Amino acid sequence: MEIEKKPKVGIYAILARDSRIGVVFRRGPSKRVLLLLWHTDTDEFIEGQWFKGRIYERRCDLSPSGKRLIYFAAKYKGPYLTWTAVSKPPYLTAVAMWPKGDGWGGGGLFTDEKEISLNHRPAEMKMAEGFHLPKFVAIKPFGEYSGWGEDNPILSTRLIRDGWRFIESGEVVYQSRKAAVWVRIDPPETWAKTGTKKSNSYELRQEIKGIKERNGSWYAIDHSVINIKSGEKISLGKTDWADWCHSGDLLFAKGGKVWRLGFDRDLLQPLEQAKMLIDLQDRVFTSIVAPESARRWGIKP
Repeated sequence: MEIEKKPKVGIYAILARDSRIGVVFRRGPSKRVLLLLWHTDTDEFIEGQWFKGRIYERRCDLSPSGKRLIYFAAKYKGPYLTWTAVSKPPYLTAVAMWPKGDGWGGGGLFTDEKEISLNHRPAEMKMAEGFHLPKFVAIKPFGEYSGWGEDNPILSTRLIRDGWRFIESGEVVYQSRKAAVWVRIDPPETWAKTGTKKSNSYELRQEIKGIKERNGSWYAIDHSVINIKSGEKISLGKTDWADWCHSGDLLFAKGGKVWRLGFDRDLLQPLEQAKMLIDLQDRVFTSIVAPESARRWGIKP
């Protein structure tokens, strides 16, 4: 009897700057993505729409309020091969869309609620037919080389904006495509972010150790937490994503699940006390129609 192999589930999250809102991208199989809205103050998750295709989650951003999401998506077939869109989480139905056509660049960042830096080339700044922006929303190119790059420069710019520090660029070693990891990064590319409130004596570290795991994730990432005063290190091991919550708690994703690790007085709890917030391993594609309120930009913030 042949045992059905379950698809690997990858999770990536983005937290809003000025509200207790986040979004979660749940990917698996590789061309199926579910978007969820996450209320980080109550840990309520609202499951939204699925996307058949590829969403480049590291080229995405949330507006400061968390009310709008900008994302870069691809189907590599008509009418648009790739495009950048704005939607209202947990829905992916576009309230604004810019066709692109290739996998270079794409996506963008919210400067604030009224301005977007769009990572498109000059000829790709025109909106898709039928879409119009409110007069109070401004669009500008993403720097001098707008429209180029891959996950960077969007990813690195967003990380720095949100409090991460670039520590180490890493050494890239290309290996055979049949190897366990196509691109090995040794020493790893390293980022760090100091906690807030009760976690300000801790530093979260992200180490990107490789790219394109065979039958695995695109990025091979380890996260760890270091007590700045004592130097004690708590390893989270291989993880999809991690960040500090607005409350100071540690949030992370691994194994298709999202976790929260809190504090006992001023000390981070032992890792085995982490609370599982949601298990997303067994979700299957469901077609959902966005409500009318999610089909228009909405009133001026």
